[in-house]
Amino acid sequence: MSEIVENVNIKPTVAAYPELPAAHSRSYLATGFSRLLRRKLVLVALAIFSVITLLSYSAGWICQTIIKQDRDDIDLELLTSGFQPPVPPGTLRHLLGSDELGRDTLARLLYGGQVSLTVGFLVAAISITIGTALGLVAGYFGGKVDDFVNLLVQVILNVPALFLLILLSTYYQFNTFNLSVLIGLLAWPGLTRQVRGAVLSLRSRDYILAAKAIGVPEWRIILSHILPNVLSLMLVVVGFNVAIAIQVESALSFLGFGISVPIPSWGNMLADSQSRFTSAPWLVYAPALAIFVTVLCVFIIADGVRDAFDPQLKRL
Repeated sequence: MSEIVENVNIKPTVAAYPELPAAHSRSYLATGFSRLLRRKLVLVALAIFSVITLLSYSAGWICQTIIKQDRDDIDLELLTSGFQPPVPPGTLRHLLGSDELGRDTLARLLYGGQVSLTVGFLVAAISITIGTALGLVAGYFGGKVDDFVNLLVQVILNVPALFLLILLSTYYQFNTFNLSVLIGLLAWPGLTRQVRGAVLSLRSRDYILAAKAIGVPEWRIILSHILPNVLSLMLVVVGFNVAIAIQVESALSFLGFGISVPIPSWGNMLADSQSRFTSAPWLVYAPALAIFVTVLCVFIIADGVRDAFDPQLKRL
């Protein structure tokens, strides 16, 4: 998982500004965001992803006020009306149909999106916290600190992440939080190595040496002079971590080792409907399309952030 993030071709933006003081980083970030806002495809992807996120986290309100069906409600009206679940989209109140138990597909899709997106956001938060902190201290202090961090990175990189998660699922029942923590603890090495490389090129710059010479505390140098210059790098990697976490959660749930039913996620919705690919294809297409569109939007957004903040790439 972390190998996927690490192999993405991301060039630290600080390399193009070897003598850029921290005071100028704000204008640089403003310029980057301005470039990002001129990319129509990125804006479309951002809009779609925002709508998906808003709908998912509004699942409770939508189900109560619009759909009139909660996540686990079995619609007995289908049986009294002569319908045999699963029913196709458009039957009675079921806009996307129902599953074999008579539960509304749209309601479960919205709640499933809430779970899958929460896993993605939590994994990104954990990985960016650990990865950035270790990358900053390893690159700035070097020596034994750098060796220790590199040892941790190599250990995590050599752990078969998917196999480990499957193994742990036999001992623990995964929920949204503990699954996010486990994936997050395996996802940070790629960001650590990216940040470390950027910091190594920054720590010998004149303005860093000048700050040391006048007695600025090292923690303040790291937070005020180095961290702002690796911020764009962090924004790119965190986007890829969100997408990868959603894919990993979906894969685990599809294999039966992830989020357990009755809590829906897009992955276990696919797993539950795989035997009905021909008889009730809407049960397959809805979560599959949700995963595809969401992950695609995240990748487009992350790629757009990379292009906007990397001065070495050709501008549109």
